[in-house]
Amino acid sequence: MNKVKQIAKYVIVDFLIATVVWLILNLIRYHEVAQYEGFTAIRSFLLFHQVLKGEILIPIFWLILYYFSGYYNKPFGKSRINELFNTLVTVTIGVVFVFFVVVLDDLPDSFQIYYLIFFSYYFMQFFVTYLCRYLITRHALRKVKNREWLTNVLVIGVGPQAVKFSDELLKLGYRIVGFVDDGNQAVPAVSPRKLIGNIEDLPRLIIEYPVDELILIPDFLSDEAIIHLLYSLYHYKLPVKIRLEKSNPLLRAEVKTIHGIPLIEVTSNNFSDAGKNIKKAIDKVGSILVLLLLFPLYLYIAIRVKYTSKGPVFFRQERIGYRGRPFTIYKFRTMYADSDKQGPLLTERDDPRVTPFGRFLRKYRLDELPQFWNVLIGDMSIVGPRPEQRYYIDQIVKKAPYYYLLHNVRPGITSWGMVKYGYAETVDKMIERLDYDIMYYENMSLTLDITILMYTIQTVITGKGV
Repeated sequence: MNKVKQIAKYVIVDFLIATVVWLILNLIRYHEVAQYEGFTAIRSFLLFHQVLKGEILIPIFWLILYYFSGYYNKPFGKSRINELFNTLVTVTIGVVFVFFVVVLDDLPDSFQIYYLIFFSYYFMQFFVTYLCRYLITRHALRKVKNREWLTNVLVIGVGPQAVKFSDELLKLGYRIVGFVDDGNQAVPAVSPRKLIGNIEDLPRLIIEYPVDELILIPDFLSDEAIIHLLYSLYHYKLPVKIRLEKSNPLLRAEVKTIHGIPLIEVTSNNFSDAGKNIKKAIDKVGSILVLLLLFPLYLYIAIRVKYTSKGPVFFRQERIGYRGRPFTIYKFRTMYADSDKQGPLLTERDDPRVTPFGRFLRKYRLDELPQFWNVLIGDMSIVGPRPEQRYYIDQIVKKAPYYYLLHNVRPGITSWGMVKYGYAETVDKMIERLDYDIMYYENMSLTLDITILMYTIQTVITGKGV
């Protein structure tokens, strides 16, 4: 199961279909419109510079639209109903756009020609696109059903539950390449020949074996041990699924069963595929615009920070981000130099460590502006749960183990917790604010992101940042 090859099939076929359908539509446009506007031959019309430009740009437009629809995100395991709906909606949007931007410039003798061109384009684009996609998807599903294409998994766990559920996994199209000891110090129930290593061997095993997913089936592990294990699995950049009971305190989200097996993919989130792609594009474009347009403000703040107190302009600190990966967060410095020498300390409302100008920056959240650089390089998003230091995360998960769910999305400059709760001065208050961030995680959407941005703008304008 080669993900890149499967995506390439869809992309190439979609591009060829868009090219051929647009060529056929141009033939219709010639016979119905262009030959009455001075074009004496099909060849002269098709070689006309505007028509040639469309023959290049229109297929590219369709690929961009299909990308933002999220169709290419998951090349395997597609639902045929979702595939039909996705193609129908995307083609409708695309045809309407192309018709009003390109085709409407034509001046036919009769208004009925517009209907002919529109519906001809719509039905050709939809029918041929969906038919070819259906054939590719059906071929993939048949390969999986016949066990010609399998998902290679490493099972982490060697207890009785791992043995029991490994048989069920085989029925779902998984190939178990081996079992890995999760370190519970119990006698393994797995056959010795199937036990290929322990947790410390994972980096080598993932390189040595073709692994598509990691499945954690813990036996006799405490919640704290499971959390520690999950964090260690994030950085392998593979989907991680875990078998947990519905009553397990680690979970806040509903456990989705696959044919009766309670498996939850802990490295996924509830955002739609289309929403993920659109959000990513907004993050990149938005951060570039902010960094360019607000450069004079950045320069002014940098000068004021430098000359109102000793120390560097920017404050740098390690935070834990997407998939548990550490990164360096950037802010304009708001405290006196060396204020963090005593170790991690949360900022209080009237914290004496904060400079007078720093208090102004925090009030209007201007100290967060450098984080648009973090967004641009992919460490953060504009909207998402605020990233925390490892020191505080270790304390939070002792009382709220489900905190790990927030690492399934990129942290944000602003968040639902920040706009509805604000800064947290203690770990207990951080846990209270966590409820808002979990609520965001469970209801992620572009609409909610826009709502949070509106609240953030209100906070900045009114100076209620602290």
